[in-house]
Amino acid sequence: MRKRLSLALAFVFVFATMAVWTNHPAAAQGTGSIAVLLPDTKSSARWDNDDKKFLSAAFDAAGVKYSITNAGGDPAVQQTQEEAAITAGAKVILFVNLDQGSGATIIANARTAKASVIDYDRLTISGPGADFYVSFDGAAVGVLQGNELVKAITAAGLKNPVVAELNGSPDDNNATLFKNGYDSILQPLYDAKTYTKGPDQSVPGWDNTKALTIFEGMLTQTNGKIDAAVAANDGLAQAVISALATQGLKPIPVTGQDATVGGIQNVLAGNQSMTVYKAIKAEANAAAALAIALLNGTDTKALATTTVDNTDGGKNTAGNKALPAVLLAPISVTKDNVASTVIADGFRTWAEVCVGDFAKFCPADAMGTMAATMAAAPATMAATP
Repeated sequence: MRKRLSLALAFVFVFATMAVWTNHPAAAQGTGSIAVLLPDTKSSARWDNDDKKFLSAAFDAAGVKYSITNAGGDPAVQQTQEEAAITAGAKVILFVNLDQGSGATIIANARTAKASVIDYDRLTISGPGADFYVSFDGAAVGVLQGNELVKAITAAGLKNPVVAELNGSPDDNNATLFKNGYDSILQPLYDAKTYTKGPDQSVPGWDNTKALTIFEGMLTQTNGKIDAAVAANDGLAQAVISALATQGLKPIPVTGQDATVGGIQNVLAGNQSMTVYKAIKAEANAAAALAIALLNGTDTKALATTTVDNTDGGKNTAGNKALPAVLLAPISVTKDNVASTVIADGFRTWAEVCVGDFAKFCPADAMGTMAATMAAAPATMAATP
């Protein structure tokens, strides 16, 4: 009996870690499938909360067979997930790499299996590269962060502020692009002695727990004298906010990215100066359109209208200087334009943002709309047959 139970539990574990395959009734049988390999759940809430939802909707609408898995931050798991997908018939691999080495391996495995590859959100600059790249203009993201930090510092009346930089993962090409962007704004101010450059450190794996420890170390290193901070995304911004609160220090100008619910809440509360909204639905739809075209063997020229260089400045001799790409434009979100950006676009709702202690920071018309919706709900339910 015990042996049977163990075998049953093992089967449940294996099944839970495998892809969930979805086949729309209209999909043609035996024509292959699309495999989406997402990276983790810790670096950002977006992967499981947003990308998965939008990609699924696009594939369902097209009636194609697909799978979506999440590696939980483990490159070996992501490679195993790819192998399982290829064995199950995947002809298109759409993935977010966890690091450059494992990303190159995943692309090589796809090549061996004669499957097409799309780098999604993060560019793999190791090896010859994917067939396509779909993302946002990373340097433009960093420029938005740098400009908004300068505005926040000016609004706070800070003179010669010490600015810390809490960068993304060193093995993520996006993190390099973000840093290039905000340093293009901040470095001239450091050089001019208008700002003082403080600690500058990257966070391995975009790990928010490590980010908290790193920023606490920065505060110790400077005796608490950090006046502003570039944080590469909302999770890292939360680490800054938490470290300051724990040490009894007031909020400082700090950037973010991804327009997560937590990030928007911090922006409204005045704990975070800004976040960057990357229209994930548009990104997911663009990637899905490419994946579907590749699966069906249709033309992709009208879908990928620009190119990127994945040769890493010439260091990667096997790279592709003209990799077909889709690059979308990011949007800066501050307290003043939350309603006209992420809320108006339907990416976030007041109902999910205006909860608990954050409700008091939401605009009166938002609370009124929520109250009206809740009041109308019983009547709507009663009228439903």
